Amino acid sequence: YTTNSVNGNILLKDGKLKLPKAGWIRIRQHRKIREDACLKGASVCMEADGRYYVSLLYFCEEKPVEIRNIRQAVGLDFSMKELYVDSNGKHAGYPHYFRNSEEKLAKAQRKLSHCRKGSNRYKKQQKKVARIHTHIAHQRKDYLHKESRKITNFYDIVCIEDLDLKTMSGEHHFGKSVHDNGWRM
Repeated sequence: YTTNSVNGNILLKDGKLKLPKAGWIRIRQHRKIREDACLKGASVCMEADGRYYVSLLYFCEEKPVEIRNIRQAVGLDFSMKELYVDSNGKHAGYPHYFRNSEEKLAKAQRKLSHCRKGSNRYKKQQKKVARIHTHIAHQRKDYLHKESRKITNFYDIVCIEDLDLKTMSGEHHFGKSVHDNGWRM
């Protein structure tokens, strides 16, 4: 659900968000909004585990960024065992979140397969499976954001090889490992 802000129909005050047709909703805000920002719109989405997320679109004037002298450059290369190997020879170890949660996920999926489709127990178990998948995805996203932040803080230019993940995951039988690394993120 996406809507534009017109005549104050979307408001954000004291940990509550006002949306058209939904009214005031309590939210968990994770980022402070700048005072000079102008609210333009909101997008509400529900993930598979039943949680709702709202993305607020703001407009604010930005000052032009100064172009600084380029001092540090790095190239990142695909690595099967780690996330990447850089041109300086450093490796970024990867925690393999999917592999670590595979047993828990398999158990939850087995339990789901024994439920009658459409029953309340089935829906409840389906939500548990979705929650495990969402948890893995959030762990992966958090780790990748932290790693990319480390790289961008230290280097001025970053070069990355172009990967055809569809071919890699199917043809060369890398499968789960390729998808667990989340290189496209």
